[in-house]
Amino acid sequence: MPFFYWFDWTYLVFILPCLVISMIAQTKVSSAFSKYSKISNTRRITGVEAAQSVLSAHGVTNVRIERVAGKMTDHFDPRSNTIRLSEPVYDSPTIAAVGVAAHEAGHAVQHAQGYLPNRLRSAILPVCNAGSKISWILIIVGLFLPVQYDWVLYLGILFYAASVVFTVVTLPVEFNASKRALAAIKNSAMLEGNEYNGAKSVLSAAAMTYVAAAFTAIMSLLRLLVIANRRRN
Repeated sequence: MPFFYWFDWTYLVFILPCLVISMIAQTKVSSAFSKYSKISNTRRITGVEAAQSVLSAHGVTNVRIERVAGKMTDHFDPRSNTIRLSEPVYDSPTIAAVGVAAHEAGHAVQHAQGYLPNRLRSAILPVCNAGSKISWILIIVGLFLPVQYDWVLYLGILFYAASVVFTVVTLPVEFNASKRALAAIKNSAMLEGNEYNGAKSVLSAAAMTYVAAAFTAIMSLLRLLVIANRRRN
């Protein structure tokens, strides 16, 4: 059973579609970011200026904004209350830069306002990290053990389920951050007509990568349950 874990029919049914969906989602976000990173916005607003504008609009003043190396490495760090913008975003006056920076500022606003799904995600993060590290060890060991020791396999699946919960809880957090970003962009007129639509396209494509990740996690969990149940029959 362990040898065929990766190659039996459940892989084709549960995992292969996820790989295709994830690849499509990643291609779309890369394409959208690349396209709108080449188009400057009319008002020449940079990423860092967009982030500052979103924070100011919500009265959030204690957040630092830093430059970070790499591409698409933008993120908000709640531990240090810092927004880190990648080099193509920080001081770039493009449509994509405004959208991405405003999104990360949206996360900072969530943190400042105690947005419930964000608080829940932060609370379960340590458990999910620990669970993801130990889950596959228990699962692989459980697959090698006789069926009477299936409790080891199911314990591993339980730990893995914790990481699945994290990916699902992440969805409302990401969608809400984009919603806040787009509202701020529109209300402050940072971007005009088609420019706004471009930023929306970038954020929508990025959101789909989180949907793909959650779908993959859920399907992987279902696959594990099918394999575990099959051992008992």
